[in-house]
Amino acid sequence: MTALDLRPNAPFDLAPLSVMLTDPDDRTLINPNAKHPFDPLEWQEKWLAEPDDASFYISDGAGRDVGFFALRVGVGPEVRHLTYVYLEPEARGGAGARMAELVEQAARGLGALTVTLKCELDNLPALNAYRAAGYEELSQRGGMATMRLDLD
Repeated sequence: MTALDLRPNAPFDLAPLSVMLTDPDDRTLINPNAKHPFDPLEWQEKWLAEPDDASFYISDGAGRDVGFFALRVGVGPEVRHLTYVYLEPEARGGAGARMAELVEQAARGLGALTVTLKCELDNLPALNAYRAAGYEELSQRGGMATMRLDLD
């Protein structure tokens, strides 16, 4: 597995994400409601438009962007909701624990005390990675697990 590092998406730039999401199946994984082909303006105005949204790129050891995620404000500013998680297939093998560390690092940097997320129940690699990282499953509904990690 390649070393993965966190890079805040500041200033706001969606060009790297548009390069990653050229496959319609990848776009469906990260956001099934978004248009294909990738539309940076749609993402800026619709999917990452809240003032307190924070998004991040994941880079490999060579500095190449290989992933993305966003942390939205949840119930209060001390809760961040993980969304739009994507990691290129070549970077996935065994990367779950490192991705969870990077999400936790980013959330702590935003002052969060808790991270919440939803994960498809049939996405076993992601579900197992979240469980291994200490996320508690709160409920299952509509093919999705709702999970929470307290950062204290």
